Amino acid sequence: MKTVVKKDIVNMVSEKTQFKKEMVSSVVESVFDSIRDVLSSANPEIRIEIRGFGVIGIKKAKAKPKARNPRTNEVIFVPPHKKTFFKPGKILADALQKPLK
Repeated sequence: MKTVVKKDIVNMVSEKTQFKKEMVSSVVESVFDSIRDVLSSANPEIRIEIRGFGVIGIKKAKAKPKARNPRTNEVIFVPPHKKTFFKPGKILADALQKPLK
């Protein structure tokens, strides 16, 4: 499995746009910071919709009074919290449906 990191994204955008990597790096960092800020300040639910890519969001997760720690088999209480989700957009979903070669 290959891992793509932020530096790889900066390189790809820089090649596509012919802008300097330093400028692209600043823009990419700002975009991720903005998404992180919006999601972390969500109270309690929010969605960021990026057409052609997908939806990133936060929703409430219910409390679980009888969750189990798999390592110790101890029954624990998990309080209500927020969780993230990603739903791919139509263009991305269609691209992922193509058969593997």
